[in-house]
Amino acid sequence: MTDSTYTPPAIWTWEGPSGGKFASTNRPIAGPTHDAELPRGAHPLRLYSLATPNGVKVTVMLEELLEAGHGGAEYDAWPIRIGDGDQFGSGFVEINPNSKIPALLDETGDTPVRIFESGAILLHLAEKFGAFQTGPEAKAEMLSWLFWQMGSAPYLGGGFGHFYAYAPEKWEYPINRFAMETKRQLDVLDRHLATRDWMAGDTYTIADIAIWPWYGQLVLGRLYDAAEFLDVASYTHVVEWATRIDARPAVQRGRMVNRLFGEPAMQLHERHAASDFDTQTEDKRVAAE
Repeated sequence: MTDSTYTPPAIWTWEGPSGGKFASTNRPIAGPTHDAELPRGAHPLRLYSLATPNGVKVTVMLEELLEAGHGGAEYDAWPIRIGDGDQFGSGFVEINPNSKIPALLDETGDTPVRIFESGAILLHLAEKFGAFQTGPEAKAEMLSWLFWQMGSAPYLGGGFGHFYAYAPEKWEYPINRFAMETKRQLDVLDRHLATRDWMAGDTYTIADIAIWPWYGQLVLGRLYDAAEFLDVASYTHVVEWATRIDARPAVQRGRMVNRLFGEPAMQLHERHAASDFDTQTEDKRVAAE
C-alpha cells in the first residue's frame, strides 16, 4: 500500500479547491452563486442538462417517447456547463436546489412542475405518458432496479471514476476499493441478465434506460477508459444487453443531446426539434468537406 496516512482533524473545514477535474466548482455549501435566468423555448417540457450518464438517461427517455409516437414529449434542451458553474445560477437552482444536472420543468399543466434527480424525471415521464413501464405484476421489479441504479452508480462514478480518472493523484486504496465494488455491481447485472432480456423481464422500461448510460456505456468502452482494467468483456450478458440498447435509434439521438465533448458528429448542444439532428448532421458533413 503506497497511500500516505491522513489524520482527520477534529472538525473539518473547507480550505479551497482540493484538486482534480471538478475542483473549481466543488464546494461544501448550497444555493446560487450568481443571477442567471434560464432560456425558454416553444415546448412545455424544458430540459437543462449535460450529456453525462445522468443527463443521457433523460434525453434517451424523451427521444424514446417521441419514437413511440408520444408527440406531447417534444422538448427543448439546453446545456448546463458544469465546469463553468452554470448549475449554480439562480434560475437553475430554482429548479434544482441540489445544483446537479439534469433538471426538467414541466409546464404542460396550469402550474409548472419542477423535477430533479434523473430517476424521478424518468418516473415522472413514464407515468405522464403511460410508457416504458411494466404491468402491475412487475412494477416492483422495475422500481427496484431503478432505485438500485440510483444507489449504486455513485460508487461507479464518484467512487471508481473519480479516483481512477479524475483525482489529481492515483491512490491504490480507493482505486482498489471502488474497482472491486464496480465489478461486484457488474456481476449483479450479469447474473440477472443471464435469464431475461431486460432488467424488469420481457419489457424495455425506465429501469433499462436508467442503468444503460452508466453500466451499458461502461462495458461498451465509453467511460473512464477503464474497459480493459475492469475486464468488462467478461460480463457477456451485460455486453449483449448494452449492445442491443445502443442500436436503438432513440438511444443514438439521446446520446447526442447537450453533448459538448467527444466526436463533433455526436454533439448536439441544444435540441428544440427533431429536425435539429438532421441539421447537425448536415453541418458536420459540410465542415468535413
